[in-house]
Amino acid sequence: MSDVGDGANALGHFTRSTRFYEVILFAMTVEHFEFKNSNGLRLAALLDRPSDEPAAYALFAHCFTCGKNNRAASRIAHVLAARGIAVVRFDFTGLGASEGEFANAGFSANVADLVAAADHLRRTHRAPAMLIGHSLGGAAVLAAAAPVPEARAVVTIAAPADPLHAIELFKDRISEINERGEAEVVLGSRTFRIRREFLEDLSGQRLAERISRLQRALLIFHAPGDDTVGIEQANRIFTAAKHPKSFISLADADHLLSRKDDADYVGNVIAAWSERYLDNAAPVAVK
Repeated sequence: MSDVGDGANALGHFTRSTRFYEVILFAMTVEHFEFKNSNGLRLAALLDRPSDEPAAYALFAHCFTCGKNNRAASRIAHVLAARGIAVVRFDFTGLGASEGEFANAGFSANVADLVAAADHLRRTHRAPAMLIGHSLGGAAVLAAAAPVPEARAVVTIAAPADPLHAIELFKDRISEINERGEAEVVLGSRTFRIRREFLEDLSGQRLAERISRLQRALLIFHAPGDDTVGIEQANRIFTAAKHPKSFISLADADHLLSRKDDADYVGNVIAAWSERYLDNAAPVAVK
C-alpha cells in the first residue's frame, strides 16, 4: 500500500557556503509504503523522490537500532531527492513500524531485508543504482551489494569494518548473554533483548572478503573523532577495497550526524560523487 505524504513544493536551488552546500528549497514528495521480507514480515518504508522522474534510485540502511526516521537518514534522503535521486529508507525487522521481533533478527537478517527492499524497488520502480549505509547499516550495504547487481555505487557513513564491532555498545553484558542465552541491554534510551544467536551471527561474518570482491565504486565517510566507531575502521574498509574508492573526512561531526549541516554536507557530496558512476556506468544485466 502507498500514500503520498506532504512534501515541499518550492523550486529547488542551492547556495554555497565556505564549508558545505546547503539545501534551501526543493520540490519532492514522500511516499509511505510497505513491502514483505523473505520471512513474509511487513517492513515499513518511505520513498523520498523528486517531483520529476528520478535520475536514479538509492537504498538507505539506517544505523544500529535507529530506524528510517533517524535524523541523519531523513536529511540525507531529502538532500538526495532535491538533487534528483530517489531514496528508499525503511525500518529493519523488529524496529520502528516494521513487523517482527528485534531479538530474532540480526546482521544477516538486515542484509536479507536490504535485498528484499531492492527486489521490491526492481518490481515497482527501478532497482537501486546506489546503496548507502550508516554505522552498522554501512556494513550491511557492503554485504548486500553482491546480490544487488544493479548497484553501481556503495556509500558507507561511520561504518565498522567488522559487524562484530557492534558488541562494543554492550560489551559489559556479553558474559550474561553467553551464559543465559539472552539479556536486556539499554542502547540509547531504549531497551532491547539481545540473544546469543545475534552474537554468533555477527562473529560469523567475513566482511573483509566481501569488500575485497565488491567491484563497485565505493565512497567512505568517517569523522576522525568518532567515539562510537573509530576512524581505524574506515581505514580497514578503504584498505580492503579496490579502486575506484574514495574517502571523505567529516572533521568534527559526531557518529550520528546529529547536526543538520553535517548531514546536508554528506548528502550533497554523495550526489556530486555519484554522478560519475550513475551516469556513465552501463546497466548490469540481471541473471
